[in-house]
Amino acid sequence: MAERLIVDGMNVLGSRPDGWWRDRAAAMERMTRRLAGFAAREGIALAVVWDGREHARVARAGAGIEVRFAPGGPDAADREIARMIRSDPDPGAITAVSSDRRLRNSVKAAGAAGIGAGELLRRLEASEGVAGVAGAEGAAGADEGSPAE
Repeated sequence: MAERLIVDGMNVLGSRPDGWWRDRAAAMERMTRRLAGFAAREGIALAVVWDGREHARVARAGAGIEVRFAPGGPDAADREIARMIRSDPDPGAITAVSSDRRLRNSVKAAGAAGIGAGELLRRLEASEGVAGVAGAEGAAGADEGSPAE
């Protein structure tokens, strides 16, 4: 069975201060495209959940992965990810990706595993063949639990 990841999109995006906030929709689109490529290369079943209203260009960038949007204010994506895991018949097969401690505690209580944003970004960059990316070491600190957004 393929590895299954559910990604807190804004948490991963916000874990690196690379100017993503200047054009949030474009940054979300780029990250979604990268995640889709990663899932295809690695044979991973991947869902990404973004806070806020749907952006068509972001949804289109997710060929081969599930792209969801969670309107409803702060932590809407966290609530959606927890709901997805609780409603899954095999939550133990899921790994949630977020550096938000509350979400990671919630998914653990629901039976899923959790990894931080930095770990996913390191795997993503390795899959893309990126070496020595500025900030790669700093991403490890993002795993320590403060929300990126």
